[in-house]
Amino acid sequence: MKFIFSFSVLIFLLIGCSDTSLPHIKISDFKDDVSVKNLGMRLIDLPFGLNSMEPGLDEVQEIFIAVHGGNSEGYEWIYPLKKINTKLRHMYFYRWPDKSCFQNSVKKLKDEITSILNQHKSLKKITLIGHSYGGILVTQLLKDWNLMTPIEIHVIASPLLGTPILNSMCDYEPISEIPKESVLYEWRTQYQLDNVFKNLNEDPQSIELNGSFVTTLPDTYKGNRLGHNWSISWVADEAF
Repeated sequence: MKFIFSFSVLIFLLIGCSDTSLPHIKISDFKDDVSVKNLGMRLIDLPFGLNSMEPGLDEVQEIFIAVHGGNSEGYEWIYPLKKINTKLRHMYFYRWPDKSCFQNSVKKLKDEITSILNQHKSLKKITLIGHSYGGILVTQLLKDWNLMTPIEIHVIASPLLGTPILNSMCDYEPISEIPKESVLYEWRTQYQLDNVFKNLNEDPQSIELNGSFVTTLPDTYKGNRLGHNWSISWVADEAF
């Protein structure tokens, strides 16, 4: 009996000490021989907050932050992040609780950006790209933006006009102006081709924002219907 007990304890300790979980994903892990779905699962499994996707900021001039939308599976970001990355950009992925309202996540993201800028005075630019509900989050940053570093924001397939649920549950109000030292690009899917929007009474992307640059995406991309998720890849190819 004593042997059995000791053997059981040994097995328990061996199992407990062996950590088979993978380290946090980096862009260097985006290999062609790994399925996009698997990479997406690792990407969306990152902890809440601003996750660096590569080492060091010593040589970069720009921080680039990708912000996912609601119920993201991550795979829609794999090709775009790899395509957009350059030696002068440091890539981040902002993981946030997308089933809740956006306000707390906006504040946390601004705090994290401020901390990076305070530590790296040589950075010349901040670029954010928000998809779907993530576009709401990144544009809300502009409401209280008071940092001097220029900020460029891209929103893709994002319901900036608002929706009944978003307006009532989260007190959403769109931004009304674009601050100085800021630029906003809106990349809109064709309403009737977007499975997320096509059953709504109106296109929630259609908002009038003085000074923003609006592009309506085509109906196909690489032979596929250009809907909600493919839109990020199209923008990665055409805008960066």
